[in-house]
Amino acid sequence: MRDPLPPLIAALLDPARYPEPATFVDLVETHASWLLLAGEFAYKIKKAITLPFLDYGTLARRHHFCETELRLNRRFAPELYLAVIPITGSADNPAFNGAGPVIEYAVKMRRFAEGDRLDHLCARDQLGPRLISSLAAAIVRFHDAATVALPASRFGEPAEVLSPMLANFTELPMLLPGREPRLARLAVWARDEFARLAPHFAARKAAGRVRECHGDLHLRNLVRVDERVMFFDCIEFSEELRWIDVASEIAFTYVDLRRQRRPSLAGWLLNEWLAGSGDYDATRVLRYYAVYRALVLAKVAAIRTRQTGGRLCRADDSLQLAESLITSRTKRLIITHGVAGCGKSRAARRLLLSDQTANTLCLRSDVERKRLYGLAAMADSDSPTDGGIYSRDASERTYRHLLALSETLLAADWSVIVDAAFLERSQRMAFRELAARLGVTFFIVAPQASPARLRARIRGRLAAGRDASEATLEVLRRQLLRMEPLDADERHALLVGHAPPSRRRGEGV
Repeated sequence: MRDPLPPLIAALLDPARYPEPATFVDLVETHASWLLLAGEFAYKIKKAITLPFLDYGTLARRHHFCETELRLNRRFAPELYLAVIPITGSADNPAFNGAGPVIEYAVKMRRFAEGDRLDHLCARDQLGPRLISSLAAAIVRFHDAATVALPASRFGEPAEVLSPMLANFTELPMLLPGREPRLARLAVWARDEFARLAPHFAARKAAGRVRECHGDLHLRNLVRVDERVMFFDCIEFSEELRWIDVASEIAFTYVDLRRQRRPSLAGWLLNEWLAGSGDYDATRVLRYYAVYRALVLAKVAAIRTRQTGGRLCRADDSLQLAESLITSRTKRLIITHGVAGCGKSRAARRLLLSDQTANTLCLRSDVERKRLYGLAAMADSDSPTDGGIYSRDASERTYRHLLALSETLLAADWSVIVDAAFLERSQRMAFRELAARLGVTFFIVAPQASPARLRARIRGRLAAGRDASEATLEVLRRQLLRMEPLDADERHALLVGHAPPSRRRGEGV
């Protein structure tokens, strides 16, 4: 049975108690707070509780964390977070900003359309790749601006990474009785994986990857506003849970999308974040953080079930997700082949979105080439045809870079798609040899298009100005002249469903 409402919360369900007009008050309860939705505003009141990971046990602490919440969330949602409001009077007869002693505090926020929260969009099947791309870009911008943890601080040290993971295995057996054997297997994996990754955790802190993040970036804390994504409700109660590796941050959103049974969007988010940030080193530690985040979701769901009653289905779903993350996966290395405009990026996108394990990442040569030379993906390099960043030497450097990145991702247990022209057989052979050396399956995808379609796509792409590719019709002409077609052995590596038809004689540009 659900516990009765505290007298203060029951009293605040009266719209007449609010300073602004409200016809009714909606109440939303979480495991740690009450949210009162009145008219155009929302008032968040922290529960007087102490949990293993937070302490709101005194009025002074709740006041402190209300002020901290306001300050931190104004970093990315200043238009939502307005003030900390004292509540005076008595629990049965409270008033906002009234006279007399303060009995509680509330964070006052401007309301947004609840239906535009990303978990609701996801439930209605209205969350697609375009909005996920916007989310990934927003996360990259936030992380780029976030304060970097000082080298002498405890944040991000390997011991600090291990501690919250182990805390899950102390708390979850009490919250999820009967699951002890499953939790024990996860605990063994976590300890073994930490021992292997400890040097990487230390190196990432030294590289400035530990920052003052949001800390709780799941879909319920993300909202669509004017076709962009806004963050809110970050972690304010724990510095340890907020000053974290950016890889741990993105892992939470990735895991929540998987928990919502949207693996294609989870994979797309991760791919877009990596392409935007260039932080491919994060792939080494992402799975560890993803397991940690899945266990956090299980813990929060179990705590909420204890507060409200009911079954532990959501907690079990998250526990099962954690188990799936540590199971072995079949890996693939896929390269594309073809001239500008043939549809390589479209084919790579389809393959990425079709991976129901959310375990595939895509490297795009147009993006990585510009990154190598200090350019943003959409920047104009002002390079002549076959010159500048498209010279022979620059192209060889780009393919070496793609090969090294592919090896990093494959070694970190991810499948890889490399979206590049691969016009030369030697370029393709280097990747095929990498796949053989690492024992992963190798495929080639070679989309085809008519000469008219190739020209139309290139013209359209240049006119739109929304693509990293700078290929022109002259580039296309030169590519067709020097392209080395797939030999018979390579054609056996064509991915089923993506094999090109035989080229018609006389085709040209």
